[in-house]
Amino acid sequence: MPTTSSAADSPSILVIGAGELGAGVLFALSNHVARPPDATLAVLLRPPSAGADANSDARQTKLAEAGITVEHADVSTASVAELAAVMGRYHTVISCVGFAAGPGTQRKLARSALAAGVPRFFPWQFGVDYDEIGRGSAQPLFDEQLDVRDLLRGQHTTEWVIVSTGMFTSFLFDPEFGVVDLPAGTVHALGSWDNQVTLTTPEDIGTLTADIVFAEPRLRDTVVYLAGDTISYRELADIVERLRGSAVNRTLWTDDFLAEQLRQHPEDTMSKYRAVFARTNGVAWPKDQSYNAVRGITTTTAEEWARTNLA
Repeated sequence: MPTTSSAADSPSILVIGAGELGAGVLFALSNHVARPPDATLAVLLRPPSAGADANSDARQTKLAEAGITVEHADVSTASVAELAAVMGRYHTVISCVGFAAGPGTQRKLARSALAAGVPRFFPWQFGVDYDEIGRGSAQPLFDEQLDVRDLLRGQHTTEWVIVSTGMFTSFLFDPEFGVVDLPAGTVHALGSWDNQVTLTTPEDIGTLTADIVFAEPRLRDTVVYLAGDTISYRELADIVERLRGSAVNRTLWTDDFLAEQLRQHPEDTMSKYRAVFARTNGVAWPKDQSYNAVRGITTTTAEEWARTNLA
């Protein structure tokens, strides 16, 4: 279902999903100084269940008060044609639905955008540099991200922008991830103490994505790199020491150790991510070369996030 001329000419934006990232993108879009006065905002949410709770009703009310229209579809079960019918009403579609939606969802959303003839599409690629990592990594879901890139690069009707953000800052400190163990006063390095990781908070991703949407000259058919911070695991341990006011135990998880953990637990999500973030490529890039640094946009560093959220 190709986009109608009115949709193609109007500054209408659809955000898919209103979780932590989607909410941040919506808020930033609605408040950006460069947003055209006639630009409309909408969000695609799951259809309300029969027993919708007060929180759901409150969210709907909050969105309506912000002038954000609500569309309904379940991206996990809707067909390409059904999603395309919704997307075709908008000029720009920004997907904020990640891996939790299940395997195949990212490909389906990309195909839906192309089937709709959406003029501009931001796929959910808010993570590592999948081109650098390549196929066959420890995290099989990354291959689907490369499928999406192939789909977009193989056509010339829909403009696309991929936003690479590195790891969400909070994930680095997540106890389940296991790199930072605050109760035990331990920091684990993945692969090497000198290995680096790029981090960006969802709030900063929202702010910067909105800036990219409205940037002039217009960004199109490109990968944009954000970096709230880029640090080594050695620097991470230093940060945790300053936060605690005392020394931490520094334990190196070697590549061999991480590979063995993944061999023993091949379906364990965290084992997959630890192996990925032990890499020396694709998971970090210089902050001073990032979109936010070049544009002079201040972002939250790892230490600032930790002091605010963990102190």
